[in-house]
Amino acid sequence: LIKERLRKALFTIQTVPHNPSVSRVMTDYTHKCFYASSSEGGVSFDSQICGLINSTAVSGASALAKNSDLSTLSGVTDIMWILLCGILVFWMQAGFAMLEAGSLRRKNTNNILFKNLMDASIGAVCFWLLGYSFAYGNGRNKASNPGNDSTFIGSGNWALQNFQNDTSYHNWFFQWTFAGAAATIVSGCVAERCRLEAYFVYTIALTTFIYPVVVHWVWSPMGWLSAFYSDDDGERYLKMNGMIDFAGSGVVHMTGGFAGLIGAIAVGPRTGFKSTGKSEGLEGSSDLMCALGTAILWMGWYGFNCGSTLGAGAGGGTYINLAAKVAVTTTIAAAMGAITCMVYSRTVQGHYNLSLSLNGVLAGLVSITAPCSVTEPWAAMMIGLIGGLVYIGASNLIKMLGIDDPLDAFPVHGACGAWGVLSVGIFATRSNIIRTYGYDNDAMLSGNQFRNQFIGMLAIMCWSSAMSALVFFPLKMAGLLRVDKEMEEMGLDVSEHGRNSIIQLGTKNAEKKVEP
Repeated sequence: LIKERLRKALFTIQTVPHNPSVSRVMTDYTHKCFYASSSEGGVSFDSQICGLINSTAVSGASALAKNSDLSTLSGVTDIMWILLCGILVFWMQAGFAMLEAGSLRRKNTNNILFKNLMDASIGAVCFWLLGYSFAYGNGRNKASNPGNDSTFIGSGNWALQNFQNDTSYHNWFFQWTFAGAAATIVSGCVAERCRLEAYFVYTIALTTFIYPVVVHWVWSPMGWLSAFYSDDDGERYLKMNGMIDFAGSGVVHMTGGFAGLIGAIAVGPRTGFKSTGKSEGLEGSSDLMCALGTAILWMGWYGFNCGSTLGAGAGGGTYINLAAKVAVTTTIAAAMGAITCMVYSRTVQGHYNLSLSLNGVLAGLVSITAPCSVTEPWAAMMIGLIGGLVYIGASNLIKMLGIDDPLDAFPVHGACGAWGVLSVGIFATRSNIIRTYGYDNDAMLSGNQFRNQFIGMLAIMCWSSAMSALVFFPLKMAGLLRVDKEMEEMGLDVSEHGRNSIIQLGTKNAEKKVEP
């Protein structure tokens, strides 16, 4: 922008014809060159603009740009970046909806779509009223905190009442899209047999309290796990770098995944589910919907991971360059997860399994979400490969234990989320941690970083599981969690919504029409 302004200012001077009679006019002009540097320190110059400048002083002249102008431009760019990435993350709701609709039987399509709609809607109101306050409180670090926030939970700014200007609302919007994603994970685990009212209760609990507390621990300036926490001596609660979870392998995916696991255990398996062998009659209705949903999720994940830089114009290009690298590591991990599951399906199952490979994409994406900014591309390949194996192992394990997870939401989000958190302590590099967080220490070499990651993983797993159990099991004991067998066989579209299922693209099986 500055370069363009200089160009316009210099070359709007009318060219004087080569004529001796007007040669004296040229004496009022001086040949000047302006130099610019793209480096923050300005030690080297990479742009040059030269031209004839009138040496006569002009009254009322003003600078082409001031430092305040550049700061404003950078701030506006950051807000635009966060809003755009937030919109991409919200677009993932469409991906979740299509993936879940395609993975379930046609008679439950309306029900799962309705749950996805309510995840976003109920979650928005709850996160606005209380959730964001529990997550970030007054948003200050320990040194400037008035005492309301603790290392456990935030306090203050209820219903965004402290947002008295227009420069903070983008933060709430971006964080709400993450909360909605965490809530939607659970819907896949309890699909086809959970009452809507019970699901609403859980969505309120997750977006108001369970998820925000984890956010506070890991991402707020006051959280005890946070890499951004700093006491009076400049130390983090967990030594050196704290727990690193750049975009939410633990905060979002582990929280939703382990909550969904507890929900699946509490609600019990669907009628006809078999822990060994193939469960006949429980196949999904549309591979096409699953494939389109996964593609949308992959696309939205760039908003998830790249957007977690929380800026694009700041740092003299540092933030947007980091986002570009995050896009590369995210892509490689997702691709490697798909390839791993493809090879497994061909060598072990004897055929190429589309559903398994689609979940392999998601397994790679979940795995790289925490370490995407602090690892190299070769490490992203290894993280995606191992993530695919973790998903396959977890999927087989829960089936052997008799846990019915129709979408494999726990293996993808819970198990791979845990792996993603731990992978930071294995594959992160000192130089990348310096670049992303600004901390220069030997946390990786000493094993301290892996210790921090392991503590954080255990804390999120225990918190999410315990709090979810306090929601799901009382509902089960009260008889409010699961629909009865007749309603389940009829289909939730009929029993809960009073209608027949919609006709899906790429339908694999037709079901007998049942009138409400």
